[in-house]
Amino acid sequence: MEQTQFNHGLLQFLKDSPTPFHATQQISNRLSEQGFRQLKEEDNWHLEPGGYFVTRNQSSIIGFYIGEQAPDETGLRMIGAHTDSPCLKIKPTPDISEHNYHQIGVEVYGGALLNPWFDRDLSIAGRVTIENKAGAIINCLIDFERPIATIPSLAIHLDREANNKRKVNAQTDIPPIINQSDDQFSSLLAAQVRCQYPSVELLHILSWDLSLYDTQAPAIVGHDQDFIASARLDNLLSCYIACEALQQADSSITSLIVCNDHEEVGSVSAAGAEGSFLKDILQRIMPNTEKRLRALAKSMLISTDNAHGIHPNFSSKHDNQHGPILNSGPVIKINANQRYATSSETMAYFLTLCHKSDIPSQKFVTRTDLACGSTIGPITAKTIGIKTIDLGVPTFAMHSIRELAGVKDAYLLQQALNAFTCDVKPISISSISEP
Repeated sequence: MEQTQFNHGLLQFLKDSPTPFHATQQISNRLSEQGFRQLKEEDNWHLEPGGYFVTRNQSSIIGFYIGEQAPDETGLRMIGAHTDSPCLKIKPTPDISEHNYHQIGVEVYGGALLNPWFDRDLSIAGRVTIENKAGAIINCLIDFERPIATIPSLAIHLDREANNKRKVNAQTDIPPIINQSDDQFSSLLAAQVRCQYPSVELLHILSWDLSLYDTQAPAIVGHDQDFIASARLDNLLSCYIACEALQQADSSITSLIVCNDHEEVGSVSAAGAEGSFLKDILQRIMPNTEKRLRALAKSMLISTDNAHGIHPNFSSKHDNQHGPILNSGPVIKINANQRYATSSETMAYFLTLCHKSDIPSQKFVTRTDLACGSTIGPITAKTIGIKTIDLGVPTFAMHSIRELAGVKDAYLLQQALNAFTCDVKPISISSISEP
């Protein structure tokens, strides 16, 4: 029953989070309901034991619980994830008119698998920045919710080689059709803003950060209900797990989650892992440099991002010894070239944690002749100098419009992270020197 309830909450979170802005809002709401207090970076902070959270760009969030014991004595338990997923983003001047069809121009965000975007019922969500009649600039989160766009495939009669040589031109093949009227997209957007924010006296729409998304709801699928099918499993699944673990952390120690935007495009932004967000917040939690460095030396970051499950139709794409199986437990991700931040020390710590909690685990190493992706793990480890491990839930169809994971794995990873945020001993691994 606990796993069923957990997965029900996960599916609802995925449905309610079509963009990083909405995911950050959902995490903020969940933490607020648990008594965490919101902080703003521009304010003075007076911190005492208890829960807090702060956002940047409305798309990245750090939540933390200051424990009763000093962080420089216990260290911190930190969990990282990212709020963004590959998608199609709407251009600033998007309107295209072809043969009485109104289309919108889009950019590809991240390493999206494009073919699955065809013939789907698409909606639009994100952030719109407006000027009201009083001259104030205001951010509004919007979500059309209903299907308002589609990208029809070209019929096979007009492309007989489609099943053999289909290539997608991102400029010409994927502009979605939204209607057959002469309305400008900005007019449709203004109407949606007025619908969702009737008290806002809209004067102008100034700019937007809007994404298309698939309106098909997340679901448990398979004859025996073995799988979770959803958009944005990479990496909102990990954001949800991190939030759950923070809320259940031991109150005697300090725990923190960081969910960064822009991981899928390299993390180089003020809200990304390459930016100063986490470093700035740690300095404000622990302003004394000596104590902060002592605390970080006793701390650990678990970077949670999905792993590639071994696909039964394409098993040759995996190293035979390192092919994770769905529903067989969280995956430790290892790369000799530090594309993942896992070390032998951090892997040993996590394996011990899993053994004590009776949680199965797996290991993933990419084929030596294939390029390896990366995560916020190495970036964060470099930025703040903390012991780090990269973990993930095994997944099929990563970066597709609809991905697939096992019903057991997210819950198992959450149990492992619960054990982590309740481990009250400083994270220390001793070395034996030869005589």
